[in-house]
Amino acid sequence: MSDRSEDVAMTQLPQLPRRVRFFSPVLKFLLRVGLPVGPNGLVTIRGRKSGLPRTTPLAIIAVGGRRWVWAPWGEVQWVRNLRAAGRATIAVRGRKEEVTATELDPTQRVGFFRDILGPHARGIPLGVWFIRIVDGVDLDHPVEAAEGRRVFELHPIGGRPPPRPGAAGIGSLV
Repeated sequence: MSDRSEDVAMTQLPQLPRRVRFFSPVLKFLLRVGLPVGPNGLVTIRGRKSGLPRTTPLAIIAVGGRRWVWAPWGEVQWVRNLRAAGRATIAVRGRKEEVTATELDPTQRVGFFRDILGPHARGIPLGVWFIRIVDGVDLDHPVEAAEGRRVFELHPIGGRPPPRPGAAGIGSLV
């Protein structure tokens, strides 16, 4: 699917699974009180229309000093807000940090699922199973896993700048 046809296909918001709508507020509460819940953290992004801060619990994938967030259910509201804002505040175990976000292109997303998330999940007991059952993603098929799912790399503000397209980074893994 080309970038253009993918953008057109993603204009409708997907319906989040009921389990996500149910557990998201519970997870948000647990994270707010400081309980460690796997790789999850709270990500606060300014709303693209209201300008108000919106906080959602997300898995923050940290590998080799780099961090990513991904959207298993496609073009959801936090994705649109992060794309528009280009920055967020992440809170993990009581520590807050301002970050910028770079959205990966389709080729880079395949590299993320194949070279980052797949090996990372395989190193965690039940990691691949959890992603397959809860998120509906089969990491054994990275091209299909990347289709329609958005991925952002997070960069500390004042840290190293986001990589240029085609520069060394995830694009070089593809």
